[in-house]
Amino acid sequence: MSGAADAATEGPQLSEQLIAEHGIGPDEYERLLQELGREPTLTELGVFSVMWSEHCSYKSSRVWLKKLPTSGPQVIQGPGENAGVVSLGDGQAAVFKMESHNHPSYIEPYQGAATGVGGIMRDVFTMGARPVANMNALRFGSSSHPKTRHLVAGVVSGIGDYGNCMGVPTIGGETNFDPRYNDNILVNAMCVGLVDANRIFKSAAKGVGLPVVYVGSKTGRDGIHGATMASAEFDESSEEKRPTVQVGDPFTEKLLLEACLELMNEDVIIAIQDMGAAGLTSSSVEMSDKGGVGIDLDLDRVPMREEGMTAYEMLLSESQERMLMVLKPGTEPIAERIFNKWELDFAVIGKTTDTGHFVARHRGVVEADIPLPALAHAAPVYERPYTKRDPLPIVAAEDVMAPPSILSTLERLLGSPHLSSRRWIYEQYDHMVMADTVQRPGGDAGVVRVHGTDKGLAVSCDVTPRYCAADPFEGGKQAVAECWRNLTATGAKPLAITDCLNFGNPERPEIMGEFVAAIEGMAQACQVLHFPVVSGNVSLYNETNGVAIPPTPAVGGVGLIANINEMADMALKSDGDVILLLGQESGHLGQSIYMSVMEDRLDGAPPPVDLASERIVGDLVRGLIKAKTLNAVHDVGDGGLLVAVAEMALAGRRGVDLEGAPDGMAKHAVWFGEDQARYVVAATEDKVGTIKDVATIYNVPVRVLGTVRGDKVTLPGEAPLPLGMLRAAYEDWLPRYMTRG
Repeated sequence: MSGAADAATEGPQLSEQLIAEHGIGPDEYERLLQELGREPTLTELGVFSVMWSEHCSYKSSRVWLKKLPTSGPQVIQGPGENAGVVSLGDGQAAVFKMESHNHPSYIEPYQGAATGVGGIMRDVFTMGARPVANMNALRFGSSSHPKTRHLVAGVVSGIGDYGNCMGVPTIGGETNFDPRYNDNILVNAMCVGLVDANRIFKSAAKGVGLPVVYVGSKTGRDGIHGATMASAEFDESSEEKRPTVQVGDPFTEKLLLEACLELMNEDVIIAIQDMGAAGLTSSSVEMSDKGGVGIDLDLDRVPMREEGMTAYEMLLSESQERMLMVLKPGTEPIAERIFNKWELDFAVIGKTTDTGHFVARHRGVVEADIPLPALAHAAPVYERPYTKRDPLPIVAAEDVMAPPSILSTLERLLGSPHLSSRRWIYEQYDHMVMADTVQRPGGDAGVVRVHGTDKGLAVSCDVTPRYCAADPFEGGKQAVAECWRNLTATGAKPLAITDCLNFGNPERPEIMGEFVAAIEGMAQACQVLHFPVVSGNVSLYNETNGVAIPPTPAVGGVGLIANINEMADMALKSDGDVILLLGQESGHLGQSIYMSVMEDRLDGAPPPVDLASERIVGDLVRGLIKAKTLNAVHDVGDGGLLVAVAEMALAGRRGVDLEGAPDGMAKHAVWFGEDQARYVVAATEDKVGTIKDVATIYNVPVRVLGTVRGDKVTLPGEAPLPLGMLRAAYEDWLPRYMTRG
């Protein structure tokens, strides 16, 4: 038993209310007492609070995350480190991860989103990689909600300012508007970096008596209890949590990046860890636990930007742009010289020990002395009760209103908040910095060149929340499959995914049931598509006053293009090219954008995901791209077939002359149904026979849709739709919305 409780400075009594305010329930507090063997100090209570929070311990999700496949010949590092790593061949590797910053972004959209970007980039360069591409997945409430415009403006500005200042291109992403996110937006940030496969740095602090070094920015009082706040639902008092939102400085982060990468060339680092959620506490606990050692911190040595900070505040602060390192003995001067050069703080604040304890001293007093297993392994792990819902009925095409005009409907869909261009957003991001971006935002996936080579790295992030809300199992499958398709459409071989699992309160069985079903769907898709999970994040308690967001398991994927000269994109290229559909058609309208816009309803089952078909059609498409048979490729997603064709036409600034719908199928179901495992491709007329022959070998249906021609979209029996009118509808909604008074 330690003397920390006797020696610690006096603070408030640990009342039931104070314990509850730290997010620790009565049963958990009893467990804490058993682990510690005594009453905790206030500082120790704070440490347990963050380390046992949902955000840090994954206590509700850990059991189910084990179901996700995490290995494969391409995987160098799976879950458990700051980020995942996959091989790109030739001794090169990609490092990537996706994280959430949902709660902070709702409270303070600019700083919340900005520090989300900063945090995910630190996760990547902590591994020794230079970040080369960012993505984001954003979910906002209804466009009619009074807060939405303010939230969009703040989040987009925060993402753009931080990424642009760091000099890392943002090459894509997705943005949804849905009233079910009115009071709990989602901001998921993804970063990809490149590293030599033999130069990967990890976080295990192995060895006793090693110096523990603090580098980067000074510690302030911002972000205290950020991890705990992210593990609780909102209510009317959420605005009061503004002080828990971290404040970022991208210029300092840029210096930190360069200083860390320079130090990594000196062969002095044993372990390195970003100070993210739970700050100094989590970084020191994780490093020492993974290394099987104790850690002893002297908080008097921590660089502070505010006077009179307590041990509690220093340990729980989530001030940004900070790293914790364990160095080889005697190399401190080398590190200090480098960080001084980059005008960053450097301090030796402790050492590793053989005690197996986390110890923090301040002003001659032991403020915390906790066995590390109590923090790292003894956090409660819950197998929470869950319920699963019955499948919804399939919506028949005849039960969905047919429009008077297919092309007028197309114009309306593309001008809606669901499908309109996100150009206003992505043009605020620098997507060409570093000069290696070879496919810009707006297509299926962003692509960056692997610097100095002909290889390309394709990146996409995807999920369809309305599918997940209707059927979390099929929605989880679809999120993985959609990401796989988007990478495939560029010609990339999909390598692996990271995920960001956004759900409501897991203590409610129906919410836990959504989580379980989504994981099971994702696991099945990852297995069949050979698309393992190498990193990720779980964000729970995304709800306000008991109203949860739709289940939103965002999937970020990375794929490899062996030669960017063989890369495909979605833009139609030449008049006379033939447009074809690859994949099975059934005209599935349940949960479709068409139903939402035209009838203001979302009901029925989402489109089923046939994973075997996904695999076959995707392999066919990649083969045709590699053989340079195709001039344009686009997967069929939100809005259905006609929306995909229109997006290709707009991207290439070329019209299309379409044939009519097949006999026996309702026209609106053909053109706007959201059947999965489908691609629209374009090729010269002389290649059509080859495409059909190869598709026959793969047993994949092929249908000629029409021809690239002119500057209009034409369809038998309808007035032609000029591309200019279609573009106006597509491009105008978001800028008009954001500039409205």
